[in-house]
Order: sequence, then C-alpha cells, then structure tokens
Amino acid sequence: MLAIQNPIPMKSFFLTNLLCLAIISCLIAQDNGRIIIDIPTNQKPWNNLDLNNGADNFQFAIVTDRTGGHRPGVFLDGIKKLNLLQPEFVMSVGDLIEGYTEDTTILNAEWKEFMGFIDHLDAPFFYVPGNHDITNKVMEEKWNEIFGVTYYHFKYKDVLFLCLNSEDNYRGTGKGTIDDEQYAYIKKTIEENTDVRHTLVFLHQPLWIQNDTKRWNDVMALLEDRPHNVFAGHYHRYWKTETHSGQPPT
Repeated sequence: MLAIQNPIPMKSFFLTNLLCLAIISCLIAQDNGRIIIDIPTNQKPWNNLDLNNGADNFQFAIVTDRTGGHRPGVFLDGIKKLNLLQPEFVMSVGDLIEGYTEDTTILNAEWKEFMGFIDHLDAPFFYVPGNHDITNKVMEEKWNEIFGVTYYHFKYKDVLFLCLNSEDNYRGTGKGTIDDEQYAYIKKTIEENTDVRHTLVFLHQPLWIQNDTKRWNDVMALLEDRPHNVFAGHYHRYWKTETHSGQPPT
C-alpha cells in the first residue's frame, strides 16, 4: 500500500507498473463526496460511478499493464484483491487488451473478455488507453465506440484527475505523443482548475523519458507550479523519477 499524504511533493513523477497489482493511494479529503465530471458522448470511459465514499479521506487503486506478456488468471486474481481493499475507484494506465490489429472481430472479443473481468470489480474503473489498446485508426474508432473519448478529466474531493492518451499519433511502443488538439484540452482544463489541492495525471507511456513527444514538455510546463504526480505504465516494473524546475527527470 502506497500512501500519499498532504501535500504531495511538487513536480514529482511516478512510473507505476507492477503487472496487474494494485497500488492504493490515500488523500485527505476537504470537501464532500461528489465527483465532478462532464463527458460530451453517450459512451463513457468508466463502468459506473458508485463510489465507495469515505468520510474523512479517500483511496483509489492504480491497475497497470495487463498485456504484452500476460499470464492467464493473474488479472482476475488482482480484481479479487481489489475488492478486498475496497478503494473508492480504480484508475488504469493502459495496455488492457493485446490489440495491435485492425480485425474488429478480434478487437470485439478482446474487449468483451476484459470488460468481463471488470464486471467482477466492486468499484468504478476508469479507462486510459495504451499502445496495445490504440495503435491504428480502427482501434481508436473501436475505443471511441465503447468509451466515447480517449482523454478526459474529473474532480473528486478537490483533486483533479487528468486521464490522457499517449497514443494520439499511433506510433506504438516507445514513441508516445501528446498532439496539439489534446494539449489544447489539457491547457484549458488546467487553467479552469487553478484551485485544486492536487493534480494527478494518468497516461500509458512515460513521455518524460522519450524523444519527439510533441507537446509533452509543454504539458510539464503547465504542471510546474502546482502540486502534481504523474502515473504511467508501459515498462512493466516499478520506477520513480522526480523533476525540478528547469531540470530533467532523475
């Protein structure tokens, strides 16, 4: 169990990837249990919003890569353990299906299998895409058909949750990006939420250690003056890096 106490250090980045294990983060609550979220599509990138609200604090779990060498039964076992932990909700950081295909029959079967796992989860589950989930236009269209949007945000107990799409140029592994359109959304969201206590960012590829990531450095500049943490997956191991103003990650 990882506990993050108030305040979260500014300009910290966490790469969290323990292959289907859950990390629970606790945050001290300062307002009521409402979740503030506005998605313009009928489809939504979550299963439900039946939050397991706590009175004085809240906790959420982060579920990391399931694919790229997954072992049968491990993810479902992780779901059972999440139900024992009873977080308010569960965040993902992508690579949920094997993907890497334009065959919609295969994609439909893989998403049906994964969502069958999520049906066993007691808590809300928020979807974030990885390179296995979106690698071409067909896969992006399938994602949008199921979930409506590839990036979005919500506020919960005065904390901003920013869920991003590191696959918006279909480059695949090690070549993630944040393009102009997504950057404009991120900038607008951050500018409209200047009063939050913390900002938590979730995406699949750790763009701060990759090259030619389009607007990611601009995103980091937007985050620089607010307490924030960034959670990513992709590398299948636990790894923490920290940045400071004007300095590269260490």
